[in-house]
Amino acid sequence: MQEEYILGIDIGTGSTKGVGLSLKGTVLASAQHHYLINEPQPGYSEQDPEAIWQAFVDCVKDVTAEIKRPPAAVSFSSAMHSLIAVDDKGTALHPMITWADTRSEKLATQLRASPQGEAIYRQTGTPIHPMTPLCKLLWMKEHDAGLFHKAAKFISIKEYLWYKLFNAFEVDYSLASATGLFDIVKLQWSDEACQLAGITTDKLSKPVDTNYTQKALIPDAEKLLGIPGNTPFVIGASDGCCANLGSHVTGAGTAALTIGTSGAVRITGAQPVYNYPAMIFNYLLNHNTYVSGGAVNNGGIALDWLLKKFLNISKPTDEDYKDLFKAINTVPAGSEGLLFLPYLYGERAPIWDANSSGAYLNIQPQHSQQHFLRAGLEGICFALADVVNTLEQASTPIKQISISGGFISSATWVQILANITGKKLVVQQTEDASAMGAVYIAMQELFPDTQLPHLPDAQVIEPDAESHKVYAKMFPLFKKVYEDLKGSMQVLNGLTEQG
Repeated sequence: MQEEYILGIDIGTGSTKGVGLSLKGTVLASAQHHYLINEPQPGYSEQDPEAIWQAFVDCVKDVTAEIKRPPAAVSFSSAMHSLIAVDDKGTALHPMITWADTRSEKLATQLRASPQGEAIYRQTGTPIHPMTPLCKLLWMKEHDAGLFHKAAKFISIKEYLWYKLFNAFEVDYSLASATGLFDIVKLQWSDEACQLAGITTDKLSKPVDTNYTQKALIPDAEKLLGIPGNTPFVIGASDGCCANLGSHVTGAGTAALTIGTSGAVRITGAQPVYNYPAMIFNYLLNHNTYVSGGAVNNGGIALDWLLKKFLNISKPTDEDYKDLFKAINTVPAGSEGLLFLPYLYGERAPIWDANSSGAYLNIQPQHSQQHFLRAGLEGICFALADVVNTLEQASTPIKQISISGGFISSATWVQILANITGKKLVVQQTEDASAMGAVYIAMQELFPDTQLPHLPDAQVIEPDAESHKVYAKMFPLFKKVYEDLKGSMQVLNGLTEQG
């Protein structure tokens, strides 16, 4: 008898991925299809929703063709904060606006400084930031009123795909909780947030729990996908929440930390974790489980800057990275007092300052190129440690951090992160943590007697006590230096903008 499998779909920013996982936890097949991000003018980040739909269709076809049988179920993970205005038939009226779009920055800044902004944050758990659909709607209402009033619904990319499958406007609690429009305690759209955005709740999809299942594909979708029309489709959750579940980071005292282009730290609990100045996010994994944390702008992208600007390497290769880490290893912990603020691309958590910038402090004659490189990497890790520290202060101590992302291939980077945070790090890289999390949601709903697959034995990295002592002395200075310089950063940025 052939083994049943669940197809996990992760709708990402740059690609859609599909993973076929057997009920015993074996990856039977995977597929990935990419699409473009368009930036028609500064601050804009848009995508063609039809290209993403096609990538989804291709992933389903590729996985089912490789396994040579249809899945027992399909389940979704999706990037957050996207916005599409559609008509009553689900047709997009404009390109999708992605999470990275910053055109509403001024409106977000004004709202964040107001009592209303804090009240909405505490109700919705979502940072007041241009990434959110709330701020995108504020911008659209003010700058594209024609489109704003023409729309029948405002939906995310997952909702766009879901409508094409079932002719139903439905959204999971997880994605809804990332809009800035959803009351994460009452589990309903927030009248206050919707009123601010200038919409009524009938302009939004029906909220449902993340295990919500549809089993009646419309005939066109059934034919296009080539799978039975009664295949269960589980609506699933957002990518960050799915990643915590897929990494088995769901207990107290543990956190998940990911570094890609940017970076994020997330914990899981039964209650939201609020901190308005740091704007800790609170997204729902399901109706009674919250994934709380913070995201930073300057992860791998800041390391790439070091390679390009200090080593003059325009297109870094794997060997270039190896040489970089070899050079860093020649310098002691703390870079002999050289300190780097990594805010090259502004920053989100915990400082939320789009005008922040990078800075080296305490440059002395003994500092070489290698010192600047090591201090650069230490600065990236200090910023992530700042998020970890903020979460601990607002919740409970974190004893262990599960790490994933491209950075885990560097023993040097991982060890520096362990030494700075003082935490035990556990490498638990799965096929795709978000897609796996989507599979687990479906498995728990449709096969409740099946145990979630065990992750393979993890590599454990312990912090070096002596190095941690050095970094523990530097960390308060890292935070103080930003506070001392932020006013000057704003003035200098203003001079740059004036030309």
